[in-house]
Amino acid sequence: MSKGQVGAEQRLVTPGMVIGPATGKRAGSGTIAENNEFIATRLGWLNERNDVVSVLPINSAYMPRSGDLIIGYVAEVRNNLWFFDVNGPFQALLPMSLAPWKVEYGSTRQHLGIGDAALARIQEVDETHNMVLTMKGVGLRRLNEGAVVSIPVNLVDTLRGENNATLSRIRDVTNCRIIVGDNGRVWIHGDAEDMLASRQLIQTLQQEGHKNTFETAVLALENERGEH
Repeated sequence: MSKGQVGAEQRLVTPGMVIGPATGKRAGSGTIAENNEFIATRLGWLNERNDVVSVLPINSAYMPRSGDLIIGYVAEVRNNLWFFDVNGPFQALLPMSLAPWKVEYGSTRQHLGIGDAALARIQEVDETHNMVLTMKGVGLRRLNEGAVVSIPVNLVDTLRGENNATLSRIRDVTNCRIIVGDNGRVWIHGDAEDMLASRQLIQTLQQEGHKNTFETAVLALENERGEH
């Protein structure tokens, strides 16, 4: 097997590759520890953070789970329900009984039209991958303002950071309201200049999420704005 080296600069590893000694470190997602060495279990970017060695997938499909917070787009409207594109393998449905408004049969289009964005939760996913959404809950609503951008699903945790610490820092430094959906869509709302700063950070994450440059970009923006 080829040997890799755990370091600050991530690179591509393949399943079965020995990626470095396990002494003093923990195996994260995409790795196992065997004979005091880490072995990659999937194709992706080698990453070490807080003494946890993991392999970040190059890209991951969104696999919906009950309770997920998602940002969806209305794809189809019926008399008693809406179908949403949730960036998953299938569309999700929102029955009018689980909408945040009192909806009469046939009046669904008055509340949400095709292309509208909404913040919702996945209430149920059955064995055939049928998804039911709900918009009954604190903060769940149609997104009338701001902008929605997308990131690879495997970078959602990177954007949030441990206990949402990174996301909180970005909110503070950009003065923006930011909501990160589990399905890889991010809602941003603020002044034009602040939204641009947020989107540039997210673009850095999109392009170089497998490296440590995202943290560097967050720090640089904090330093830049802290001087003003």
